[in-house]
Amino acid sequence: MPLSPYIAFAGNCADAIAYYQQTLGAELLYKITFGEMPKDAQESSDGCPSGQTYPESAIAHANLKIAGSDIMMSDGAQSGNTGYSGFTLVLDTQDVNEGKRWFDSLAAEGQIEMAWQETFWAHGFGKVTDRYGLPWMINVVKQPGG
Repeated sequence: MPLSPYIAFAGNCADAIAYYQQTLGAELLYKITFGEMPKDAQESSDGCPSGQTYPESAIAHANLKIAGSDIMMSDGAQSGNTGYSGFTLVLDTQDVNEGKRWFDSLAAEGQIEMAWQETFWAHGFGKVTDRYGLPWMINVVKQPGG
């Protein structure tokens, strides 16, 4: 059974979906806005079962496939402060060029934490925080005996 992260964005989830499609080649598997949800699923005085209200265009749930893994996301951060900490999303590949492209794409509007480089465990490795504040490690692992 796979483990998938669920990321809450503060009103910019649709933009993040497009960004990850462009930068990482993400495939959008599913998306529903709060306005598209069945009205009977929103039976509460505030318009959402959680008791919180969201704009109709806000993403209630989306599922992306990135490098063979599912990442789920929504516009669930109410305060406007997403403050991601205590975790890092890791992208592994066997292709150094693909890894470098992912790193450069995420770093273009983000912040480099560790520059792209070869390490004792990887043909290419780098740490970056993307423009949404999400921390990433890109890793091209050296195969045993390679």
